[in-house]
Amino acid sequence: MVVTGHWLVAAAWYQDGTLIPGDLLELRPRTQWLTWLFQVMPIFFIVGGYANAVSLESAKRRGVGYAGWLATRLHRLVTPLLALLLGWGVLATLLYFFGVSGDITRLASRGALIPTWFLAIYIAIVLLAPLTYKAWQRWGFASLFGFVAAGALVDAAFFTADMEWLGWTNYFWVWLSVHHLGFAWRDGRLGSPARLLMYSALGFGVLWLLIFKGPYPFAMVGSPDEGLSNTLPPKMTLFALGVFQFGLLLAIEAPMRKFLSNVRVWAATVLINSMIMTLYLWHITVMIVVVALCYMADGFGLRTEPGTFEWWITRPVWIGVLYAILLPLTLALSPLERRARPADSPIPPAARQVGGALLICVGVAYLALFGFGSAPLPFLDIIAFFTVIAGSWLSGLLHGFKSG
Repeated sequence: MVVTGHWLVAAAWYQDGTLIPGDLLELRPRTQWLTWLFQVMPIFFIVGGYANAVSLESAKRRGVGYAGWLATRLHRLVTPLLALLLGWGVLATLLYFFGVSGDITRLASRGALIPTWFLAIYIAIVLLAPLTYKAWQRWGFASLFGFVAAGALVDAAFFTADMEWLGWTNYFWVWLSVHHLGFAWRDGRLGSPARLLMYSALGFGVLWLLIFKGPYPFAMVGSPDEGLSNTLPPKMTLFALGVFQFGLLLAIEAPMRKFLSNVRVWAATVLINSMIMTLYLWHITVMIVVVALCYMADGFGLRTEPGTFEWWITRPVWIGVLYAILLPLTLALSPLERRARPADSPIPPAARQVGGALLICVGVAYLALFGFGSAPLPFLDIIAFFTVIAGSWLSGLLHGFKSG
């Protein structure tokens, strides 16, 4: 859903020898309802909460401490990320020496690296997972309501007191709230399908009120409304959307488990999940490369105005071509994601891993916002890149990456 949604929203158009970058949500505002379907990041964080709970329980049974647990989690998350950043670091360097303007490099690389924002915040959520899971085990839903209340207060300050700077803290409060739902799922404390459907209806109702009776924009992805977005920084609308989506999904958990008991279906699910991070990280890079090739081919495939009837009927072909390129690339790079952390890799102290992980988050956050090329300050993109490398070294991740 995320991959297909991004490929739909990015609506580049070739006109009079010029490539015009476009956002379908801005060009055709009536399409914003699609974001209610394609914005599934809350599901990522909910599943992440479930997975972190399972891994923490497993580590406890095996007598593995925080440092050992964190080393394994960071290895799985950061290794495919490093491959993407190294690839774009090399490409940005080549573009510079071939005389490509810094603005073009920044536009392309920023688009390609936008998906990494998810890891910038998710890594921070993982660092806190042992603490938040303990809070859940001790206080249950009260701990969830605490995060929700914090996010709601931040939103109130954002809209009523013009404290926009405070809104950025909702990268924690909103996504910690959503992540907490995964703990509730793991503990089986969400109730029967009927109750789950009730939660879903409640989430939808709150979402409807926030948007149509409150100050929140309609689109759940991007920033089609100038100066206001549900995602930059996150708003409590994303939590309501998560409850709405999650209630629907869990209400059909039993029949879905039965469906997945089919060996072939389960094998396909395991295969896709084993390379899902690689698929996610590289999908916009593939699109950018294809757009660049079409542009150099005198705009082949890009001459139809976005949002028109002709444009829509060609989308299946466009998306099919992109998947035909992305899937082989994903298969080629996925061993980086599937390979376990080398057994002989030393486990750095927890404090060193946390410090390294925070450096990774800072560097990735910058590159997701600005990319390579024309940096707001000289060499800031290079500094951000080497901040990620330094954080990876400090966390002991480069040993495993090199061994591969």
